[in-house]
Formats: sequence, structure tokens, C-alpha cells
Amino acid sequence: MTRADEGTRDDPVAAASRAALTQLELLVTRRLDGVLNGDHRGLLPGPGTEPGEARAYEPGDDVRTMDWSVTARTTVPHIRQTIADRELETWIVVDMAPSLDVEGRYGTKRRLVEAAAATVGFLSAGGGSRVGMVLTGAGRPRVLQATGGRDHVRRLLEEVSRSSTGASPGGTFTDSLRAVRNAARRHGLVVVISDFLGDVDWERSLRVLGTRHEFLAVHVADPLDIALPAVGAALLQDPATGEVLELDVDDALAADYRRAADAHRAEVHAALRRCGAPVLALRTDRDWIRDVIDYVGARRQGGLPTGENLVRDLPDDHPSPGGVPR
Repeated sequence: MTRADEGTRDDPVAAASRAALTQLELLVTRRLDGVLNGDHRGLLPGPGTEPGEARAYEPGDDVRTMDWSVTARTTVPHIRQTIADRELETWIVVDMAPSLDVEGRYGTKRRLVEAAAATVGFLSAGGGSRVGMVLTGAGRPRVLQATGGRDHVRRLLEEVSRSSTGASPGGTFTDSLRAVRNAARRHGLVVVISDFLGDVDWERSLRVLGTRHEFLAVHVADPLDIALPAVGAALLQDPATGEVLELDVDDALAADYRRAADAHRAEVHAALRRCGAPVLALRTDRDWIRDVIDYVGARRQGGLPTGENLVRDLPDDHPSPGGVPR
């Protein structure tokens, strides 16, 4: 062990972070294990990568699996079944935006990013499957090659936990999606995790990935991303630039904020729908385990969650200590 390693081990912050990640692993493997069962306890149950037999279309089937050649020959709608892939390659794309570390009333969004990455990683790491990760960064994305095993997933989570936020040109969210296209050599699953508060300039890159891979979008949010309480005088800070504004947040301003947030979220989710990506919505004030279970239940019934539950059951408006950071 090097002196640097010893210093890290003695650091109480690092020790607390390791303990939190260990607790996170236990939550995933114990609480979700009995619910998300099967050969691949994944978040996108169902189709694999190998083509199987065709069968007649039934209500509720995914129209994207239509076999048009058989349908044309028989004049009866048919779908092409697939054989489950026993070795899945999963890539997790993490948007390390500065807004992830804003301390709200219910904590930061980074903990939800860690929870989502742990859920995807530990549920995808068995049976010869491999998990890789791409994080936004300064000048270029950080690519962590896909490898199997729980120890590798733990290393990925440590990277998410200690990585600094922010991205410069060349290492943005869109650049990270392009990096996955180069790194993922075989058909697999791509999971994008973000609070999607930036410009919607990533749709084309996501569409290109969709020609080869299955998708899952994890939208992490805080209630303050959705609605701003009318707290009167408040200091609002832009986490990306550090700019601070002193505003009088009255009912009119709060209503304008809500409308703008609704419009941006609708734009984001519409773009994800066009890319064919189901949305797992997680919010800092809710039990993320329950949200994951509800999502999987909807998928197994043939639904395509679109993230509309993100705005349901918002907590009562209360001012955050020290103003509302944003």
C-alpha cells in the first residue's frame, strides 16, 4: 500500500463514502434481488440480441419487433421473437453536471446518480456480462472499459462518487454519447443518467446509438427543479458559473418558473421518446427503490415509462435553509 493509499484510507470523508457505497450495494442486492428476478435481473426485461421465430401479433406487443416480410407474405401481422442474450454488455453514461452537487432540502442528486449506477451495474454484472462507463469531463469524456464482476462495478461507483462535476468542450454529454458509440463494439444496453437541465443538443447522438443498442434514460431530479416556492427574498446561484442573483420570489415568479421548468422537461422527454428510450424518473424526496420497482413492473406489462411521474406528489413548499440554490 502506498502512502497515498494510506492517506485516502484514513480520510474520514473517503471512509464515509466507501461505507455509503457498501450500503448501496446491500440495498440493491437484498431489496431488489427478490423482485427483479430472472436470468438477467435487468431494467429492460425482454428482448435479447439473437433473432428467433416469428409469431402472430397480439395486442400489447412492441410494434418495433414487427416482422414485415412475414406480415407481407401471410397478410397477418407478425412479430419476430428474440432469444435472450446471456452475455450482455452494458454502458452507463453519467452526465456529471454541476447541478448534481447542489444541496437541497432532501440532499443532492449525486446520491441518486450513484443509486442508478449501482442498480444497473450490480443487476448487469453476473453471468459473464460486462459493464462499462463513460463520464463527462474536462476536454474529453472519461471512458472506463467494460469488464465483468462485482469488484469492477464497485470501482465504477467509486469513480462516480469522487469525480468532480462540470464539463468543457470535448467532454460534454453529447461527446460522451459519441464515445460510447466508439467503445461499444457489440449490441447491448446503454443507460444515460442525467438531470437533463442543459440544452437538448444530444438527441441526434442518442438516435445514432439507438440503431444498435437498447436504451434506458434515468432522469434524476430535485423538487426545486420542478417548482420554486414563493419564499420572498432569496439568493439563487447558478452551479455552473457561480453567478448569484438576489430575487424576490413571489407567486408570479414562482408560476413563471414552474411553466419554464414544465416546458423544458416536456422537451427533454419528447426527445427521449423519439429516440425510443424509456425513462426511469428518480427524485431526491422519494424512495428510489420503490421507483425502480414501479418502473420494472410497468416494463413487464409492456409499458414504456415516459417520466411523467416525475411531477407527481410534490412535497409541500418550504423554503430551503439559506435560500434556494439553483
